[in-house]
Amino acid sequence: MIYFDNSATTKVDKNVLETYQKVSNKIWGNPSSLHDMGEMSFNLLEQSRKQIASLLNVKSHEIFFTSGGTEGDNWVIKGTAMEKRMYGKHLITTAVEHPAVKNSMEQLAQLGFDITYLPVDDEGRINIQDLKDAIRPDTILVSIMAINNEIGTIQPLLKAAEVLKDYPKVHFHIDAVQGIGKGIQAAIMNDRVDFVTFSGHKFHAPRGVGFIYAREGRRIAPLLTGGGQEKNLRSGTENLPAIAGMAKALRLLLDGEDQKVALQESIKEKIYNHVTKFEKVVAFSKIQANFAPHILCFAIKGVRGETIVHAFESHGIYISTTSACSSKKQQASSTLTAMKIDSTISTSAVRVSLDSANSLEEADEFNRIFDQLYQDFSKINKNS
Repeated sequence: MIYFDNSATTKVDKNVLETYQKVSNKIWGNPSSLHDMGEMSFNLLEQSRKQIASLLNVKSHEIFFTSGGTEGDNWVIKGTAMEKRMYGKHLITTAVEHPAVKNSMEQLAQLGFDITYLPVDDEGRINIQDLKDAIRPDTILVSIMAINNEIGTIQPLLKAAEVLKDYPKVHFHIDAVQGIGKGIQAAIMNDRVDFVTFSGHKFHAPRGVGFIYAREGRRIAPLLTGGGQEKNLRSGTENLPAIAGMAKALRLLLDGEDQKVALQESIKEKIYNHVTKFEKVVAFSKIQANFAPHILCFAIKGVRGETIVHAFESHGIYISTTSACSSKKQQASSTLTAMKIDSTISTSAVRVSLDSANSLEEADEFNRIFDQLYQDFSKINKNS
């Protein structure tokens, strides 16, 4: 079995799973309880927070635990809207954001907020001048993803940060769910960013856990109210086993990051160089520094994406259509649509997403099976 769908989710690391099980069995008190078991849980919670903060070179009180990327995006966007609505109701994002961002913006639009969606070029990247032109006196938030989850475009985060230095009261949010551990941490954790969203299951932690970075001094309203956990900003009993596991997963992810990124780049390039030799293949991802090392999106003209996915699956190779969140709905790629790719091609798009657990030998096997399937598809199209 070859698993090339790591942007959808990653396998929980065995060492992380060991931590999860150990904490579940031995440190299962509520961190809010006053007794010794509660104190032990609280200490581990704060130890995990400090470890994550140290790995990102931020302060521990700037890390807040969530259930994952979707909650983090919703919290930052809606929390900013609620906190700063008396100062303005204009928010800026891009036309290629994950549904967690896009749908949050659309919900706010229904409540009277004004949303600007920055267009993208033929590589799925925004133009910084468009960002400059979009900012208004009533702008309260700019939200830009680090790496596009469908084709792997890296957005110009540092250039956006430079623009926003002239607007210190505007919240700057980065969705880094696809970006952590991919060699761009300096751009993500830049000196102007206010909020960053992370999701554990994208880097071998359990599902249902994540965190946000919230810069000291920046205020957002809570999305979840209740018992007052996370400094009254995110109520709900903390998922301590998953949080401890996530802290370990992040440490393991960033250990030897350069070598891991280089391996993913090599695998991606090997597949890219092979499939792009074929006449009917259109590649949307590129082998460039401004594209992620782990995502390769391409289409075979005349063959629907889900057909390609199931064909590879029959050979034990797991890929996806462009977004796991929309694949079962058979929706066209929102990113490719924003790039003005014709629907006859965008509906044929598939995504290969890699991890350091993958190998060049797996790329060879993928290419071998691709040759076979391409011939099969060509025969079918010729006879239809």
